[in-house]
Parts: sequence; C-alpha cells; structure tokens
Amino acid sequence: MHVTLPDGKQLDLPSGATALDAAKAIGPRLAQDALAATANGDLVDLMTPLPEGASITLITKKNPGDAAAVFRHSLGHVMSQAVGEFYRAKGHGDEAIKRGVGPSIENGWYQDFDLPEPLREEDLPDIERLMREIIGRNLEFSRREVSKAEGLAQFPHDPYKQELIQGLPDDEPITFYQQGDYVDLCRGPHYPSTGRLPGAFKLMSTSGAYWRGNEKNPILQRVYGVAFATQKELDEYLHQLEEAKRRDHRKLGRELELFTIDPLVGRGLPLWLPNGTVLREELAAFLKEQQFRRGYQGVITPNIGNLELYKTSGHYQNYSDSNFSPITVDDEQYMLKPMNCPHHVRIYASKPRSYRDLPVRLAEFGTVYRYEQSGELNGLTRVRGFTQDDAHLFCRPDQLKKEFLDVLDLTVLVLKTFGMNDVRFRVGVREAGNSKYVGDEANWAAAERQIIEAVEEVGLPYSIEPGDAAFYGPKLDFVVKDVLGREWQLGTIQVDYNLPERFDISYTGEDGAPHRPIMIHRAPFGSLERFVGILIEHYAGDFPLWLAPRQVMIIPIADRHNEYAEQLRAELHEAGLRAEVDDSSNRMQAKVRTAELSKIPVMLIVGDKEQEGRQVSVRERSAEGHREEKGVAFDDLKARLLERQRTRA
Repeated sequence: MHVTLPDGKQLDLPSGATALDAAKAIGPRLAQDALAATANGDLVDLMTPLPEGASITLITKKNPGDAAAVFRHSLGHVMSQAVGEFYRAKGHGDEAIKRGVGPSIENGWYQDFDLPEPLREEDLPDIERLMREIIGRNLEFSRREVSKAEGLAQFPHDPYKQELIQGLPDDEPITFYQQGDYVDLCRGPHYPSTGRLPGAFKLMSTSGAYWRGNEKNPILQRVYGVAFATQKELDEYLHQLEEAKRRDHRKLGRELELFTIDPLVGRGLPLWLPNGTVLREELAAFLKEQQFRRGYQGVITPNIGNLELYKTSGHYQNYSDSNFSPITVDDEQYMLKPMNCPHHVRIYASKPRSYRDLPVRLAEFGTVYRYEQSGELNGLTRVRGFTQDDAHLFCRPDQLKKEFLDVLDLTVLVLKTFGMNDVRFRVGVREAGNSKYVGDEANWAAAERQIIEAVEEVGLPYSIEPGDAAFYGPKLDFVVKDVLGREWQLGTIQVDYNLPERFDISYTGEDGAPHRPIMIHRAPFGSLERFVGILIEHYAGDFPLWLAPRQVMIIPIADRHNEYAEQLRAELHEAGLRAEVDDSSNRMQAKVRTAELSKIPVMLIVGDKEQEGRQVSVRERSAEGHREEKGVAFDDLKARLLERQRTRA
C-alpha cells in the first residue's frame, strides 16, 4: 500500500501499515516524537491501520494542540481507570463499577458511570491525583479487534457495555483499547502511552445523565474534565470560566434588578422589572428609529391565532415539537403564536396591492411562544415566551437584491452599535434529500443564489451550511463572538418564495395580471430576551450611558447639599436623563460604593464648593475603569451627557 505525505511524496508501506509504521519509514526521530496523525483529514492514532492511498499528516510534540481531541479522549480513559482504582481502594470489586459512554467534547471529555456509591465533588481532587499517578506509570495504549462474542464476554457484569456491543452491526469490527489492566470498548483514537499525555487537565464537575439520553433509562453519574496542550491554555480557560461566572446574566439580572423568573408565573417566562424594562425599551426605540428611516410600517398582532393559520403556513406541521398544544375555543382551535410571519402575511392580504405599493415593510416587536424542555431553559437566553424584533418585507423580484442588502446593512449597524464586531456570516441552505423543505426546487435555487450574491457583493466572508435553512427558505445568520470568545447566533435574514405561495398572495403588475411577491424575513436582534441576556454578559452589566437603566446618581456630601442635588436631578430628568439622588444617611464613600455596585455609569458628587459654583465633581465608571473630574460646570456636563445619549456612544 502507499500513503501520501503533506509535501506530495508517497511512501510505500506493507499492507495494514499504521501511522507509526509511516513515521518509522521516514526516520527514527519522527517515530519517537509522533503522537497521532490525520488520514484524509480525520484524526487517527499511531496504532490503527491506515486506508490504502490515504493522505496523512503526522502530529508530533511540536504541535500537540492539533491532536487535542485525541489526548482528551485518552485522558477520559485515564480518568475511568482512576475511578476504578478509587473504588477498589474503598473495597468495591471491579464488577461493581459499570460504565456508559465517554467521548471527547469541546475543551475536554466526560464519562458516564454507574457506581456503587456516588462520587462526590470533593472526591475529584483524589481522582485527579490518581490520574497523575497513572500518567507517571507511562502505560502503553494498545488496540485490538475482537468478535462480538469476545466483546460480550469481556463485560459480563456491565449491562451498558452489553447493550452497546449488541447494537453494533455483525460485520463491523469491534475494537478494545487497553492501558495497564484497564480495558474498554472504544473506537479510539488514543495517544501512544499515558506518559505522553499533557498534565494540563482538571476535573470540573459531576452531574446526572440518563443512559442514552432517554428519561426512561437509569440515571448515570457523569464526570466532566477539561484538558489543554499547555498549562497556560488551561489557566486561560479557567480564568475565562471565572469571568463567565462574574458576567452571568442570571446573577447580574438579579443584582441589577433587570428581570425575574417566578415559578408561580411559569418557567421560561421572564418578568421584566422596571430597570430591565428601561433597557428593553431603549433597544426597541433604537431599532424603531432605524426602521422609520428605512420605510418600515409598524403593526401589532395577537398572541394567539387560529390553528388553520399555522397549518397553512406549515409551522404547525414543521415545528410540532416546539409548539404548545392547541386550545379549543367554542368550535375552533387556537394556538399560542409560534411565529409572527403568518400574521404579517394576512395583513399584506388585507387589501389589494399594486406593483407601485411594493416593497411593503411590516415590522413588529411580536411576542411568540415555543415549548422548550425544562432542562434546556436558561435565564433569558432560552425561554418559552420571547419577543422578536420581527419584520417581513414583501417585494417584487427586481427589488429583492436591494431590499436584502438594506436589511444586511441594518443588521451589521445594529451589531456594531453594541460593540459586536467579531461576526461570521453563515448561509443556511437545504440539505440534499431532506424532506422537511417545502416548495418549488427552482425557487429554492434562486433564493440561495440571491443570498450568496448579496453577501459577496458587499465582500463579507461567509460559510455555507447545508441543512441549516428554514423549512420555507434559505437564510443568512449572523454568528457573533462576545468578549469571552463564545459564539451566539443573533440576527437572521431569510428569503422566502414559499409562504406567498402557500397563502396565495399577490400584487397587480404593470401588465394588469397578478404576480407573486417574494418575502424577506428579518430580525436583527433575534429575540429581545436572548439579546439582552447576551448584552448583560458582553458588558458585564457596565452598560454605556444610553442603555444604562440608571444613568446618573447624584451624591450630596452632607444633608445641607440635598436641596442642590435635588435641583440638579430635576434638571437632568427634564432634559431626558435618568437621574437619582442618594439622600440616605450613609457617608459619602458608602454612597459611592453603593452606586458602584449598582453599575451606575455617572456619579455626581456635590458639596459646598460645587453648590457655590453650580458645579459637580464627576466620577464615571466603565468596564475599562474609572475617570474623575473635579469642578465641572453642571451645564457643560449636562450637554455632554445629552450628546452621548443622542449619539448612543
């Protein structure tokens, strides 16, 4: 057999040769340094036979990060061995420890266990210590293929392994990996030995998990670990986790009194508190201002609709898992609104339209309801009732490109306004052979082509994701990276030839005949709830002045300055700024500290000198730190703050 190296050279090897054989053929030093390989782009270990004619790349200790998924998987096996030794030391036999699956995942791995007694969080350091001992033994990983009968005989007391092996096809090779006395059913790949695994790992947590994700099955104990090629990468990751905890929108939402979720109201149904309502309304006002400039018309639609509406649109059939059950009223059935678009289609259809009337741009901050499983609910970012900044544009074919580009420009403007500049663009198209997509083949092809042409015209980098389209049309998603490096799918734009067809809407063309409009669906924020949750974490609650629910806190140094402070508050309030006075009996430093904890961006401190000169001392906070100014003319400061608010700086 032969394999091809990255430089195009070919190696002739014996049939069934492994990546280690390839490394030895190149040189003994490479064989000593090799950790894993890729074959035709897939990670493989040094023990697995290579496919005939494979293009291979050898991964060495110079670039161990390229084999991250391999060393994380191997560390999962080391952890599993350590857990066995931990319970053996407590007097339990090996047959008492049963294991489910244990894959590598992003940044680490997990392993599911059925244990004779629960593993506690405080036991994790002991498991880590045992893992480091196993790594120090430098145990070789070995691979062997076995028959199904041999596989079943290896795990006579483990029903989970038995079930996995029984489910494998008879003609599929079954592979075991072993290090020391630990053997497991596994496809691999693995490192050559435990001694070559990186020491930059940490066990993070345990949780319950249903076997194979089915709530009818037993609950196993899942142990999570993380690992990186270097200690620096691990330290950075752990720091990022701590920063994520500090920025957690659920924690900050409670501390800053932005929202609450009350079990008596219902899980996944946020209640917006006064401070959060200010934030939400500022976002809506910003977008409504942009929409007004671009010729949108506002509409309002009900929170429920006749079931036939959603059957016609296809949402009832195609989103059955996420719809709430229909409600029977008299002799009709209604549904909590899962989407705004069919309502907007009916508004379009409420009167005859001429080609001169198009484009029609209908916009609504419309609340919709989707069923989410309880375990998936998460603060504001995963809810059951949320408000979309929805708009639907009805246009002629000759208007489609211009309208799409304008929506694209609007969405990019929205993201830049909030400092979300690290964005990638994802074009979701149909997946070949998938029956979920409805409509004419030619229309789908046209819509996909038009989205790609528009993105290319403005020079945006994009990826094409088959299977990511909505059931009625392709889309462009905006995937944003926040300050912690996490990706969020926010805005979306969709081109739709199908809903106009399903609802049989039209406009009268220049020729006097009816023509079918094309729809554009768009939502720059996506949903207000999710967007606010992400914003809270992006800013760590330190909102810019225009967004901050509490903008200015005036702090009188002594009681005799309260009247002056109240006068300034009234003037700021009259000018449209949200200002308060802390006239409590606390000392000035305590008042400053209280305003700091409330993340109020501007503090104005007033005493005798300030009162005499109609001045203030200014203390401003932001995520970057503090800035202080003394003896600032109040009128100048007010003008400055109003300009920042007007420009949404």
